[in-house]
Amino acid sequence: MAAVFALPVGLIQAITNQQPGLNIITEYVIGYMLPGRAIANVTFKTLGYISMAQAMLFTGDLKLGHYMKIPPRAMFWAQLLGTFIAGLVNLITANWLLGSIDDICNPDHKEFSCPSANTFYSASVIWGVIAPDRMFGPTSIYNAINYFFVLGFVLPIPFYYLKKAFPNTWMDYIHIPVLLAATSLMPPARAYNYTNWLALGFIFQFFARRYHPDWHLRFTYVLSAAFDSGTAFMVLASFFIFTLRGADMAPWWGSRYDLCPLSGDPFYAPPEQPEA
Repeated sequence: MAAVFALPVGLIQAITNQQPGLNIITEYVIGYMLPGRAIANVTFKTLGYISMAQAMLFTGDLKLGHYMKIPPRAMFWAQLLGTFIAGLVNLITANWLLGSIDDICNPDHKEFSCPSANTFYSASVIWGVIAPDRMFGPTSIYNAINYFFVLGFVLPIPFYYLKKAFPNTWMDYIHIPVLLAATSLMPPARAYNYTNWLALGFIFQFFARRYHPDWHLRFTYVLSAAFDSGTAFMVLASFFIFTLRGADMAPWWGSRYDLCPLSGDPFYAPPEQPEA
């Protein structure tokens, strides 16, 4: 499945920078083949989905190396070495965190609630333990969700012909794979993730590109890499400086219950106040 979908997914990603995932399709297939087996479901999902996703990442690295005039053989060995180091460090770090932090991945944990891991676990229950036939089968109340597979296949077709009929209009900016791919991160992502992405995307991909094209052409790619690197660096720095020492965030108006607009909401759970 990863090999079959690598080419069409690669075409979509090369044009739109959006990567449709195979996680739902792989879960659907193995859920019908081996219902009730959660570990088999997530194993099949990982091999089917992550293999394709990693292939796209490696292909993108090779493309970047081609632009930077780096020999393909050197890039390939760098990818192999990086994969070995990253996999080893990931495994060691994960085992260290699981063994040293109490209540890790608990929804009430302040620092390590593990939203992506919980989403992965929920998927193993839905597609593995319950199985798609009982969850989304003809007798299920959720069976209408299956029609969205057809909708996702058909929806780009009318917009393709509308762009042909009305060229050089606002229709050129409508791209269904981009619109639908934006929803793929909704299970682990929070609302502020989308608002931040939207704000930064508007500033640098609309405002800067239209009114400062020279700056955009020269610095936007470097700025994107700086955002990724800076986020990763600050996560590590924050962990070693604050989390390991048990330091909490200083109270401010956005975290104080008595100043929160939702303080009168009976469904709003106030955060724990630090001791004086």
